[in-house]
Amino acid sequence: MPVDAINRAARHVPVWMVYLALALPAPWLFWLGLTGGLGVDPIEALEHEYGALALKLLIAGLCVTPLRRFAGVNLLKFRRAIGLMAFFYVTAHLLVWLLLDVQLLGQIWADIVKRPYITVGMAGFALMIPLAATSNNRAVRALGPRWRRLHRLTYVVALLGALHFVMLTKGFQLEPLLYMGLVLVLLALRTIPRGQPNRQAAPS
Repeated sequence: MPVDAINRAARHVPVWMVYLALALPAPWLFWLGLTGGLGVDPIEALEHEYGALALKLLIAGLCVTPLRRFAGVNLLKFRRAIGLMAFFYVTAHLLVWLLLDVQLLGQIWADIVKRPYITVGMAGFALMIPLAATSNNRAVRALGPRWRRLHRLTYVVALLGALHFVMLTKGFQLEPLLYMGLVLVLLALRTIPRGQPNRQAAPS
């Protein structure tokens, strides 16, 4: 499909539909967990599914600027929705761990301190809170240039999310390494000087 056709189609898609489409897997996965559709350990499976969705959405959010810069595909209107839904799934991932898995407050703190992959994951979640809180037009106007600097934390969050996945995986598995590789490539693309790789690409 030509770039112009993609951009025209995107302009006609309301943002609320993106929120709805991205939210639908959450109750469906929870229902599968209740009804035995997630295997013999539904709590662990639900944690994994919510966390994987959050990481995929973080990566999708990182794709928006390179797609516009190098391919001319403009999906900027959806970036806020993607970011907020990533926060939603990270929160769901955390709540499943807190309320259904660990449950004991003392054990929660012990796990955060003693298990590096949980420490990394909690650090990523903590950094997402100010990003989600300022993902609105009022915050953009109030913060001015500081808003863009604050939201560069998205890069750190994506790295921490991918690292969290790599660290919690037992043995050698390709999937978390692919996610980490995607994050690193997308961040590396941002270091390329503007205007050099593709002169026909739309400006960002």
